[in-house]
Amino acid sequence: MATSLVAYLQFRSTTRDAMEFYHSVFGGELDIASFDDFQMPVGEGEGHLVMHARLRTPRGFVIMASDTPSGMDVSAVGGFSLALTGDEEDTLREWFAGLAEGGRIEMPIDVPPWGGLYGTLVDRFGVAWMVSVGEVD
Repeated sequence: MATSLVAYLQFRSTTRDAMEFYHSVFGGELDIASFDDFQMPVGEGEGHLVMHARLRTPRGFVIMASDTPSGMDVSAVGGFSLALTGDEEDTLREWFAGLAEGGRIEMPIDVPPWGGLYGTLVDRFGVAWMVSVGEVD
């Protein structure tokens, strides 16, 4: 197996909705397991929360996520974005539009000073995304 970097997102209780949303945008194979599925102890009424979710997209990238039960702190990692880059403009624009549904476009896809195309958004789950079309250094 080759080494890879995978995005692993943490939410308080919206992982299932977030991962189903990403699945609707990117397609692929989505696996979701709850804390109850693995008989893991969590707070009362939290067994349905997602212990682990994995989306394998047809393009080969992977997004993983989990819910954080109330007895644990959500990792507060600020100042990062997930970046989608490539030369397939139509696909990247489609993903940008899909991710923007219910979210907030911060910078519409347009020509930045460095060339190519670039846009940013925050999706409905608070995850920041950058989309670049063209060569990225």
